[in-house]
Amino acid sequence: MEFMFWLQTLFIYDNPVNDSFPTVGIIGAGQLARMSIAPAEALGINLLLLAQDAQDSGAQIANHIVGDYRDLTTVLNFAKKCDVITFEHELIPLSIIKTLEAQGVVVRPSSEAFIYSQDKAEMRIKLANFPSPHSSVVTSASEIKNYPCIAKAISGGYDGRGVWKVSSKLELDEIISQVGRVLVEDLVDFDYEIAVMVARSPHGQATTWAPTQTIQRDGICTMTITPAPQLSAELSERAQKLALDIAQAIGVVGVMAVELFVKGSELYVNELAMRPHNSGHWTIEGSVTSQFEQHLRAVLDLPLGDPSMTAPIAVMGNILGSEKADMYRPYLHLMARNPRLKFHHYKKEARKGRKIGHVNLLGDDIVELTQEIQHALDYMSGEVNE
Repeated sequence: MEFMFWLQTLFIYDNPVNDSFPTVGIIGAGQLARMSIAPAEALGINLLLLAQDAQDSGAQIANHIVGDYRDLTTVLNFAKKCDVITFEHELIPLSIIKTLEAQGVVVRPSSEAFIYSQDKAEMRIKLANFPSPHSSVVTSASEIKNYPCIAKAISGGYDGRGVWKVSSKLELDEIISQVGRVLVEDLVDFDYEIAVMVARSPHGQATTWAPTQTIQRDGICTMTITPAPQLSAELSERAQKLALDIAQAIGVVGVMAVELFVKGSELYVNELAMRPHNSGHWTIEGSVTSQFEQHLRAVLDLPLGDPSMTAPIAVMGNILGSEKADMYRPYLHLMARNPRLKFHHYKKEARKGRKIGHVNLLGDDIVELTQEIQHALDYMSGEVNE
């Protein structure tokens, strides 16, 4: 009897007959796709990933197809197996997204919204009525009179890549010679940076999480604190309304991060990311509904979940690759020191400076939380050994 039960279970698992649950196709199979698997499994939703390689973070543990997201035939064949298509990166050509839509494929967010996370120049035009640094697209450094300024590659930049602080015409000329036209923005002498995660469904239901302060080093986010500790209640409300207004203005469906500079009582839009985002990783333990579950709900037009925090404060630290290869042994010390730490490893090759995981900690003492997270990061990188 036990043997027959095992055979039946295996058969059902491998052959989901009359499965009424939809299949969500995610283009990309990195850590964002990996962290979407648990909420999808909990909801009974089928996930299918389009991976560049079978060893991609998400592909290691989820159904996937290996193929090139830049190849139209590959993406069209992938889409035939899915009920809705979404993304975990901004790299897929917009022409492919538009072709999918022309073929009747449900794509969320749509090409009309997705362009604003791919093309920084188009984003600035679309958000002209929202508070932003003054900007212009230039092909020659002679068009810029005031230095220092910020130069950005119009597409393809992330984690500090494709963003330069420029002090002279000579520096700007060198950048333009390498990348062609660039977006040049006024340098904002901001006090700190925040991100507001917002989710929006096709029928217009929208919600936000508490604003998150992001702490950067060398252009890479190393820690987030939620709610942003320096943000007043009034400014927090303004930031969340700004994110909701932007989501409506561009018609995004799914989760979006709105990155903002804060200077005194002023907010300035920095960039948009139309997908789950590093600044929302705290939501896995720190929110009633994580950004990953919310994204699935939104793209499937399900009612959105409760974004309330599960603790007064949530701190997240990004684990960056270093010369220390053993990422398992540190658990012995760190888990004994603080059993409340929650680790998330992405099973990626540990290259120096690469995000290979994160650790969350919830509580009500910001000093304790930030110190414990920093200790965990330092210990896992080998900077401290006790």
